[in-house]
Amino acid sequence: MLYREVKKNNDQLSILGFGCMRLPQKKGSPGDGKIDEKPATDQIRMAIDQGVNYLDTALPYHMGGCEAFLGKALSQGYREKVKLATKLPHWSVDIPDDMDSILNAQLGRLKTQQIDYYLLHALDGRAWDKMEAMGVADFFSRAKSQGRIINAGFSFHGAEAEFIRIVDAYDWDFCQIQYNYLDRKNQAGTKGLKYAASKDLGVIIMEPLRGGLLGRKPPPAVSAVWQEANIQRTPAEWAFRWIWNHPEVTVVLSGMND
Repeated sequence: MLYREVKKNNDQLSILGFGCMRLPQKKGSPGDGKIDEKPATDQIRMAIDQGVNYLDTALPYHMGGCEAFLGKALSQGYREKVKLATKLPHWSVDIPDDMDSILNAQLGRLKTQQIDYYLLHALDGRAWDKMEAMGVADFFSRAKSQGRIINAGFSFHGAEAEFIRIVDAYDWDFCQIQYNYLDRKNQAGTKGLKYAASKDLGVIIMEPLRGGLLGRKPPPAVSAVWQEANIQRTPAEWAFRWIWNHPEVTVVLSGMND
């Protein structure tokens, strides 16, 4: 496994992160999000044994069941081997006290004393304005001083200009953006990636395969270019390597289930 450093805290994170949004589900229960815990636990622990040390989840994943599952899957010493990330859903915050209540419940489900990487979930400009007015900066500072979270960040689904504004609005430790070779000018895009890195933020990449789209057989014109390479690779390999070739990227998340 290869690792890259988060400049603000010197953490060495595996360049491949385990996204826990698409874990194996029980047969006969499509759509209800119920995790098939035995294969999911085996996969997560195998990844950690092979050097993956960044796990990403969120309160809504698997219909709200993912955090509690990870609390069990990371028992027997596995919690100490990873940096664990989860997210604060801004849409569930109606009053400032909700932020503390949500975080405390997440700590309980995850069976941990602290969240290593805590994100505001799926921000755009409007959501950030709401959370800023709610006092989220004070919440982060308090949660950090109490040791409930270590690093504060945000995941983003908005326009490039909104991303730049949010980066400048708070002393973030890291951020998470959608990025792949189709999304160079979509959402934060390449400009946002480089801007965040210029501020020494760790940059976590989501949707490297666009929900699996870029892992499929490509159009003939793309195949023809790839076939000229000395080393032949799968579409997924090309997609991941394209992102990793950006030195500004810290971790690429994959929602793995096989």
